[in-house]
Parts: sequence; C-alpha cells; structure tokens
Amino acid sequence: MPAALDTRDRRLLIVAGMVLAALLIAGAVISGPGQNGPGYPSSYSTGWRGAKAAYLLLTELGYSVERWDHAPSELPADAQNTILILAEPFVSPDPEDTRGLRRFISAGGTVLATGVKSARFLPNGKAIAAGDVLAEPKEYRAMAASALTRGAPKITMADPAFWDDASMAPVTIYGDGTESVVLLYSEGKGSVLWWAASTPLTNGAIASSGNLALLLNTLGPPRRNRVLWDEYFHGQRDSFGTYIANTPLPWVAAQMGILFLALLITFSRRSGPVRAPAVAARLSPLEFVETLGDLYQDAHAGNAAVSAALQRFRYLFARRSGLPPRARIPDVCRAAAAQMGWTEPALQDTLVRAERATSGLALPEPDALDLVQRLHDYSERLEGRRGAGAADGNR
Repeated sequence: MPAALDTRDRRLLIVAGMVLAALLIAGAVISGPGQNGPGYPSSYSTGWRGAKAAYLLLTELGYSVERWDHAPSELPADAQNTILILAEPFVSPDPEDTRGLRRFISAGGTVLATGVKSARFLPNGKAIAAGDVLAEPKEYRAMAASALTRGAPKITMADPAFWDDASMAPVTIYGDGTESVVLLYSEGKGSVLWWAASTPLTNGAIASSGNLALLLNTLGPPRRNRVLWDEYFHGQRDSFGTYIANTPLPWVAAQMGILFLALLITFSRRSGPVRAPAVAARLSPLEFVETLGDLYQDAHAGNAAVSAALQRFRYLFARRSGLPPRARIPDVCRAAAAQMGWTEPALQDTLVRAERATSGLALPEPDALDLVQRLHDYSERLEGRRGAGAADGNR
C-alpha cells in the first residue's frame, strides 16, 4: 500500500499546480491572436480582423499575389510594378529593416501600409493611435479625385489612427474634413499609401461600401503588378525555429518541464538515501573551560582550583622523578634541583602556599589565580611543553 503524502510533499505539489495554472493563464492572456478569433490582418487568419478572404479573392481574380516571409533587405531590387502589403505589423523593425524598405520604395516599389504601427516602418512616417478599439465603424468620404477613389466614394473604417502632420503633409485621399484616414506620398521613384486602419481588407469589412474597390484600385489591374503580402512582421519567418515559436509548443514544453521537475523533486525526496543530519557539539573545549571557570568564580572556590592544579603537578612530578605523589616539599625541591636543574627558590614558595590553600584557609581570588598559573607553568615544564625559564619569565 503506497505511503500517504506528508505535509511537505503536499505543499510541493500545491505550489507546482499553482505555477502550472499561472502558465496556462499567462498563455491565454499574452499569446498572439488566434486564426479563428478576432485575429489580425494576416493572409492566414480567418478571424473577423483577419485577411484570408482578401488574399484568396485576389488569387481568384488573377492577381500575382504571394506571401512574403523574408526580411525587407531581400525585397526585389527591380521594384517597378511591385506592391508590398504591410498590414498592421506587430513585430518591431530594426534599422536594417527600415533601410531595406526605403531602398525598395526609392527603387520604384509601392508600399500599402495599414495601422498605427506600420507608420514606424515608413520613411518620415509617424502616426498616433486613436485609442478606442471598441468604436463602431465609421464612413469616410473621398477627399480628392484619384484613381484610388474610382467606384468608391466612401469607405468604412473602425478605430483609425491619425497621421502626425508635424512629420510631413501627404495627400489626403479619404477623410471627413478633420481626420485623414488614407494618405499618399512619394519617396524616390516609388510611393507609399497609408491606411489609418486595416478595416477595408479584413474578412469582416471587405464587403462594406467602397472597401473592396479601394483595395483593388490600390493594387491596379490583375497581372499588371506583383503583390507581396507581408507575413514576416506577423512572425512568420522562414525558419523552423520561428515557426515553432509562434505555436503553442513552447508553452506546452514549459508546462511539461514544470510538471517533470515537480515529479523529480518529489520522487528524489521520497526515494533518495537517508542520512542522519550531522549534530554539532553543544560545547567546544574553550566553552567548557570558560564554563568551568565561571563555576569556580561564582562559588568562590579558588582553593578547589589550586588543589586541582597542585594534584596535577604532584602526579606529573612523581612520574618524572620517581618520588611518591605525597613527598614532602623539601624533598620535591631537592629532586627538582638534582634531576631537572630547577634552582629557583620560587618553587618552594609556590608549593608551600598551595599546601596552605588546600588546608581550607580562605584565599583571595587574585592569589588563587597566581598560584594556579604558577603550578600550570611547572606542570607544562614537566611535560616538556615549555622551556626551563618559562615559569620565571611569566613572573
């Protein structure tokens, strides 16, 4: 019978589930518009704002139309009779892209650009967003007699942007007296036609009054011009990696990765080797010494400290000299002088004072500390840890 999940495993799975849910929500919110939803003016999109209907209609009418998924620098050098449809690009251009478009237009090409973002691609182009994406479509009348307005006295647009007149003053083709929604200007040997919105070529509005006529007037008669429908700035790049990046696969991979890591961590915690945690010593040797000293100080037991130091000295001296541990002080001093060369008179004074302290006489703390230090020094000399003059040098 499998063991039940403990609290930490349950918490780990809850956090992983929350992260997975956050990824799903983020994918739904920030992913690009789908081909079956409202869409964007792509020749692949069947959504309301898509443009697949216009693309298929142009094909049926005999236009030489093709999708363009290359950088602007690869546009044909012989740009005469070539029209590039740049419909609401959402991938920002780099300087090389804008230079490529300028070369194309200057060489005699025509660019049909729609939407506020497309103005950034154009020479001297600048537009301001209208801001109300939910506004109802509005009719705009022809403002100039032109081949572009033949059969289309009015067109319909929704949420148009506005051209910034401070940048340049192109010819207004459609507007309402205060707003210009279709503009035309020349650049080199070519020309630019800017629509304030993509409405006239979208699936949902191409059949509205004048919209289809405007599109056909812009492209000219069938088989006369080559029409390139840009998908490069819709993210359709000519590489497998770019294609994958525009599918749900990256989000699926991220979610599967989160789930795999959660399972791996849970399994490793439950099935890994069990090792007892290292337990650090509660007291280090120095802490033990400090604790013992505090106990002696709190108990005013200087006599006991001197007694312990004296017993250690006698034990070491007896082992070194061969005398009994309780040998008389004069015998200890004579043996120390004969065997070890200790001729200092301080040894006898130290031993006499230490013997008196062990008899129970009250001993001030400074005197007890002095005696313990002296006996400690002599004990270290017996163990060979200090030189012969160490005890005298400490005084």
